[in-house]
Amino acid sequence: MAYELAVKEDYTYRFSPETTALIVIDMQRDFLSSEGGGTGQNDEDFDAGPAIVPNVKAVLEAARRVGLHIIHTREGHPSDLSTLHAMRRLSSRRVGAEIGEAGPLGRNLVRGEYGHDFIDELQPVDGEVVIDKPGFSAFYKTDLEQILCDQGVTRTIVCGVTTECCVQSTIRGAIDLGFFVLTLEDCCASYYKDMHDATMRMLPAQGGLFGFVGNSKDVVAALSAGGASNAVE
Repeated sequence: MAYELAVKEDYTYRFSPETTALIVIDMQRDFLSSEGGGTGQNDEDFDAGPAIVPNVKAVLEAARRVGLHIIHTREGHPSDLSTLHAMRRLSSRRVGAEIGEAGPLGRNLVRGEYGHDFIDELQPVDGEVVIDKPGFSAFYKTDLEQILCDQGVTRTIVCGVTTECCVQSTIRGAIDLGFFVLTLEDCCASYYKDMHDATMRMLPAQGGLFGFVGNSKDVVAALSAGGASNAVE
């Protein structure tokens, strides 16, 4: 089965479930809960994060129904913080949510803590891959590239938080490695609306330099309706 979507800039995104992965980036309590180390403690409004949860959930459920490969990523570090470099520690300290420090949901962005895990609405199910990453890109110091190649994946659909940071870093990594990328505009969120909007203008510019941009409703509708019988190149 093949699917075809009209996306931004009058482009078309074609994909088949057996060669496509949905990558859900960092939908963790530390970023999406009001008490999380990435939100509630640094005085930044992130209402846009929880607002995308229903859209992400709808896409995730549709992807599961048709058999897309599912990848969930989490940003975080082991309890000894051995993967945390000085620059990232400094930036987290400057916004008042230093990585490794205690917070209402446990130590901020530390693996195994309650806040580090995914929100209840978007928990992985058996068989779905979870990538624990120490940096912004899901490809940085992880085996994601090998997992995608082993699964025969050539195309990806990307969503999650935050638009200008881990989402964009992962997209750039995927493009450099030769993967096709469709980013879902209404399934990504930023602390800053202008940064989100600028990213969504930048990605498909210059002939689709960083892939394609679409939305959740079109993806869900396509997956629910069934695809065309023609092969996808």
